[in-house]
Amino acid sequence: MTKVCQYFFAPQSPWAYLGHERFVALAAKYQVQVDIKPCDIGKVFSISGGLPLAKRAPQRQAYRLVELKRWSEHLQIPLNLNPAFFPVAGDPAAKLIIATRLAHGTDAALKVTGAIMRALWTEERNIGDTATLAAVAQECGHDGQALIKTSETSSVQDEYNRYTDEAVAANVFGAPWYVVDGEGYWGQDRLDFVERAFQK
Repeated sequence: MTKVCQYFFAPQSPWAYLGHERFVALAAKYQVQVDIKPCDIGKVFSISGGLPLAKRAPQRQAYRLVELKRWSEHLQIPLNLNPAFFPVAGDPAAKLIIATRLAHGTDAALKVTGAIMRALWTEERNIGDTATLAAVAQECGHDGQALIKTSETSSVQDEYNRYTDEAVAANVFGAPWYVVDGEGYWGQDRLDFVERAFQK
């Protein structure tokens, strides 16, 4: 039986960005099916007790930057600690990812996800802007305008809402979050444990 991993994330999360390509590679290595679920992390925070970045204590904000720099250097993944377009709403990007999955499948959606994350964290692009998102999708080999149009439909909004509700039901409180065999793993720094779960 093929193992499945639920992948909850917010496309604007730097931590999801740092883990994304490694997670995709692990899933491919162990032939794990990814159930991709971009969700509204702001709603998840409001229910689980988390705070948006701007409302966190200064010492927490400062340490976040230290850790991001450490992990970026450790993983040798480029990351701009203060990108031009952050904070940014993740909803348009999340819905584009959902539209891509519906039209072209999970692998295509995972590729677009990685491209969106790089656009924000290394390329100084505004992923809250639909023209930018259309361009990113086009660069991945898709009809960007068609996907944007689909992403703005009620059916995609319903999927986005459902994924967010599923995140809450799964006790998610941060991103990225991986669920394997009913067990949750929070953060890209837990991918070693995710890999062990894939091997079981």
